Amino acid sequence: MGRRVITIGRQYGSNGHDIAKKLSQRLGIHYYDKELIKIAGERQHISYEELLKVDEKRANPWRYPVEDEVQMERKFRFEPMNDVLFYTQAEIIKGLAEKEDCIIVGRCADEILKGKKGCRSVFIHAPFEKRVERIMERASIDEREAAALIKKIDKQRRYYYNYFTDKKWEDMTQYDICLDSGSMPEEQILDVLAALYESIL
Repeated sequence: MGRRVITIGRQYGSNGHDIAKKLSQRLGIHYYDKELIKIAGERQHISYEELLKVDEKRANPWRYPVEDEVQMERKFRFEPMNDVLFYTQAEIIKGLAEKEDCIIVGRCADEILKGKKGCRSVFIHAPFEKRVERIMERASIDEREAAALIKKIDKQRRYYYNYFTDKKWEDMTQYDICLDSGSMPEEQILDVLAALYESIL
């Protein structure tokens, strides 16, 4: 049997990260989210904090997204740090998919691994109002702030995904399974995803 990989795309506030974490615990396999930034930083010799600023963001053509002294190093001068991170993470994702069963959150992993045997793509979404409630509770902010934050981060993820894949982030026809975490209990979602993983041949 080849390596089995589940990629999870997620709207902000849909609990996609938590679902990935709990699924990894249930299946006994690793999940990769922000750890991909750390690995990429070690490969490129760039600090985690600097790469975090551009994670899942498309480059702004009008300004550098990180400190000038880092961006202006000779090896990065003609390539935005966003691109450096994306292509480094893409190579890491491909490598992980070859060596271990795992779950990969975001970062266009579904498209990077498109067509790879043993890979299944999942998109977690939820109604806007439900996501606002979750972010209000999680971040201890009011409804207006939560709504603004969701719109901002969803927009960043949408632009990032659309830019690097030339596809539409929220086009649910391109994923193997789309699940509504606003209407399905978390345990039921985990049951579905565990069954999906076990069904991979």
